[in-house]
Amino acid sequence: MITVTKKDLVELGYGTSFSADIIKKAKELMITKGHTYYQSRKLDRVPREAVEEILGIRLSNENRSE
Repeated sequence: MITVTKKDLVELGYGTSFSADIIKKAKELMITKGHTYYQSRKLDRVPREAVEEILGIRLSNENRSE
């Protein structure tokens, strides 16, 4: 699974607080899909597909964590 962190989003040009909001919304999305693992407050990685679904764009294959 390809994951994204707040740091990855900042490197793509998003602001720090906006990046944190994206990660938070992606975690909420994953929880609604039944993945309760994402309820952890310390977890800072989310699937790239969740971030792409929230932003409505495809992220490049660069600047990503695997």
